[in-house]
Amino acid sequence: MMKLSTGDKVLQLFIYIILILLGFVTLYPFWNSLVISFNMGSDTSLGGITFWPRVPTFDNYEVVFQDSRIGQAFMISILRTLTGTILSVLFTAILAYGLSRHELIGRRFYMVFCIITMYFSGGLIPTFLLLREFGMMDTFWVLVIPGLISVYNMIIFRTFFLGLPAGLAESARIDGCNHIGVLIRIILPISGPVVATLSLFTAVYHWNDWFSASIYINDPSLIPIQTLLKQILSSNIVTDQLQSVGNAAAQDRLALVQSVTTKSLIMATTMVATLPIIMVYPFLQKYFVKGVLIGSLKE
Repeated sequence: MMKLSTGDKVLQLFIYIILILLGFVTLYPFWNSLVISFNMGSDTSLGGITFWPRVPTFDNYEVVFQDSRIGQAFMISILRTLTGTILSVLFTAILAYGLSRHELIGRRFYMVFCIITMYFSGGLIPTFLLLREFGMMDTFWVLVIPGLISVYNMIIFRTFFLGLPAGLAESARIDGCNHIGVLIRIILPISGPVVATLSLFTAVYHWNDWFSASIYINDPSLIPIQTLLKQILSSNIVTDQLQSVGNAAAQDRLALVQSVTTKSLIMATTMVATLPIIMVYPFLQKYFVKGVLIGSLKE
């Protein structure tokens, strides 16, 4: 190992301190929210909760999981994330493959046309009217189809496909495979890092999106967890949650209401809505740099 000079050691120590501080600033708000979610709400209102629960309790999560709306919204979010991610990655890859083929007539025009949509759109009202005319209002598919194609992801896919050896597709075509077969059986299987990275980007978008449902969905049974969380943050829905806790005895219900506050319930709901997507990151983190760089540097 190369011996470091005193100046290099000081610089390295300074970099480590900066990184530790940045990590603390980034992680502490999430950790504090987790601590508050496990602390008795009436005690949290007194302040002073920092790194550890002062009066540990599961009452906040008991209220959250006993509310049927939370479970229904959770399932809608899971279904939307899985369906939206699979369809979006598939259709985006199909578009990118088509635009990567040199024999496609007018492919530069189509590429420019796609890029223009990244900077200009019809706006919220025309989009609302269009989806209403298609009969998609208050349906599950209004959460999936409008975001089916991502031009940003398509560009990464296309750039990666352009960097692949042309002989792969040509040999498959000679053997009688059509373009869909080439994409599904040849191209996508060797595009693992890009597919994994863009799948995670798409999944995070679908899981975190609360705005679409707040505009296009009126049916409470179709509201995803993030939209329900937004309603909890901006309305008096907490009172309804406390009133809907099971059929427990009156004294137990009274004790539960006294121990749970709006803030503690919000933190518990936030943890329920956030932890599932965070748990996906460790499994796909190794693909991030490799997938994005491969798809963005080759041309």
